[in-house]
Amino acid sequence: METIEADYVVVGAGSAGCVLAARLSEDPSVRVVVLEAGGPDSNPWIHIPLGYGKTIADPKVNWCYETEAEPGTRNRRMLWPRGKVLGGSSSINGMLYVRGQSADYDHWRQLGNSGWAWEDVLPYFQRSEGRIGADPSGLHGRKGALAVSDITDRHPLCEAYAQSAAELGIPRTDDFNGPHQEGVGYYQQTSKNGLRMSAAKAFLKPAMKRANLRVITNALAERVLFAGTRATGVAFSQGGVSQVVRASREVVLCGGAINSPQLLMLSGIGPSAHLAEMGIETLHELPGVGQNLQDHFQVRFAYRCTQPITVNDIMTSRVQMAKVGLQFLLTRAGPLSISAGQIGIFAKTRADLPEPDIQFHFIIFSADRPAEGLHKFSGFTQSVCQLRPESRGEIRLKSADPKVHAAIFPNYLSAETDCEVLLQGLKLSRALAAQPVMSKYIASEYLPGESVQGDDALLDYARAYGGTIYHPCGTARMGQDEMAVVDDQLRVRGVTGLRVADASIMPTLVSGNTNAACIMIGEKAADLMRDRVLARA
Repeated sequence: METIEADYVVVGAGSAGCVLAARLSEDPSVRVVVLEAGGPDSNPWIHIPLGYGKTIADPKVNWCYETEAEPGTRNRRMLWPRGKVLGGSSSINGMLYVRGQSADYDHWRQLGNSGWAWEDVLPYFQRSEGRIGADPSGLHGRKGALAVSDITDRHPLCEAYAQSAAELGIPRTDDFNGPHQEGVGYYQQTSKNGLRMSAAKAFLKPAMKRANLRVITNALAERVLFAGTRATGVAFSQGGVSQVVRASREVVLCGGAINSPQLLMLSGIGPSAHLAEMGIETLHELPGVGQNLQDHFQVRFAYRCTQPITVNDIMTSRVQMAKVGLQFLLTRAGPLSISAGQIGIFAKTRADLPEPDIQFHFIIFSADRPAEGLHKFSGFTQSVCQLRPESRGEIRLKSADPKVHAAIFPNYLSAETDCEVLLQGLKLSRALAAQPVMSKYIASEYLPGESVQGDDALLDYARAYGGTIYHPCGTARMGQDEMAVVDDQLRVRGVTGLRVADASIMPTLVSGNTNAACIMIGEKAADLMRDRVLARA
């Protein structure tokens, strides 16, 4: 068994892990080792924005998790894609850059997490961001490594969608990351010159030129090693060979909302009764490990288009595919350069709400399931999700074998509030499609179909067809109570030398796509470990 020596060991080269490793290795006096279960990001589809359709179910770059069957969603097992590659999910996601609402982070502070209010985290968003485009509010960063660009293509379907929203009184916005999130507008995306800007490309790869940073790919972490209650390293396997990396200072788990709680439990940290069921000796009882699972549950409406102007039309024609391929090769523009949702809406389901509580994604293609290929007819999609779900699920072990995927119980739509808010979102979806400027493009509603009418039928459709929008979080929750897993310094409670820095530490889900927030967490974790505080620029 080979032993590798390091000061810091980072487990997981995802959005947070790439940032954290890059920041820690800025100090040439420390040795940083990163363990990534996946391989290099050499798959060309990773770097083509529309390529996420090719990677969403590819086990070479994706964990391809599945949820357990649950009665609240008609006993379906749902695909839960998670990146298993350098860059993690930032290498296979839809590339949308959304920070969430300032109230999200102020709420974290209200829950007792000092240093996590909006005024505290904004500087870390700004430090990471290399904004390409206008910034009238001054809330963006210009010098960061993560390129954030505007979507400049104004597709007629997107423009019609924006006009429909305006007809319903939803204001136009040029920046969902500006002072106010509410409105209809084009998303910003993590891309530069038409290519994906993953966390690996932005942060990790430039840092890998440093002699003090070592990245080990295809390395499956099996357990955290301890001397008493102090973390001293990580046991991992690579190519069937067992190895150990020692950490003289700290181990940081950056595996995400599924892998980090799984590794904690495999290491003897978690609910003792469940660990005993798996034959794992409890090192430290932490009942909150794996609990508090949250995710945005999306429901899609798909339409047959009256005109052959959708991505479906391109992908069913070899001639058109050749044309857009050449266009992308020569100009880095066109359909292959689009993200998962060019235009969207953040809206309120009630006028008395202080902030939006639902989010829409509008996409100029359609499919029965994202991993099953596009429809053979001209089609487009709008989806809606509730921003702040109250339903809570959990992650549990199926086995003490690290190679066996954990059990995922999202518990979607178990809270009555979630059902009520989603139902209002579904009704707004129909209202948007019914506006004259939009309806002229609709030959028919393919999903759920005109026969689905009334609250009960719509909610039943949601349970039968809704699914993840790929934003799991909360399973190693930050807080001060007995169910919290980490404190506001991201230190695992009850042990030393071990932290968690990824989406699992979020006490509550942020209002929007989660990649930007994960990168912020990596930035802030680095400063917590270096005993620094970044002031607002």
